[in-house]
Amino acid sequence: MRGRDAAPTGWGYIPVGLDQHGRWVVPAAIAALVIAADQASKAWIVQNLGPETMTQFVPIIGNTARIAYSHNTGVAFSLLEGMPQLLTIAGLVIVAGAIYFYATQLPNRRPAVQVILGLILGGAFGNLIDRARLGYVVDFIQVGWFPVFNLADSAITVGATMLMFQFLLDEIAHRREDRRMISP
Repeated sequence: MRGRDAAPTGWGYIPVGLDQHGRWVVPAAIAALVIAADQASKAWIVQNLGPETMTQFVPIIGNTARIAYSHNTGVAFSLLEGMPQLLTIAGLVIVAGAIYFYATQLPNRRPAVQVILGLILGGAFGNLIDRARLGYVVDFIQVGWFPVFNLADSAITVGATMLMFQFLLDEIAHRREDRRMISP
């Protein structure tokens, strides 16, 4: 049985007969928690380390990891810097695409997939709120040479990694199922 809701991967799934709206409760709750944590952390950073960026630091692990208030008008690695309207529109298109993909292509009754969507949407909306309100994203986590990031970025990264892992597990399960059907 190969369907959006029937992959035997151990991630668990909720039977198909449940209410259609139920598949949105977990993603909405996770997204709301991510947005709240992201916006609260950014407000704290601005209040305690602002208004100038990269002038005050809170060491976490020596000089390897620290809290450092920064603005980012671009995307990862400061690409497309100074284009907040374009990035806001692109972010909204990506969010719409993620919602569409979740609703039509993913096994959206599985709790793990619901958590994945909540992390990705929460992170995307957390950064979109900054772009719409400030014209830039507040970043504050600095680890070694890696660009400064925030909780929203972390949620997106964790969600995307989990999604790739989910696809890998599903593919492995489907190949095993196909081999069982071919073997006598």
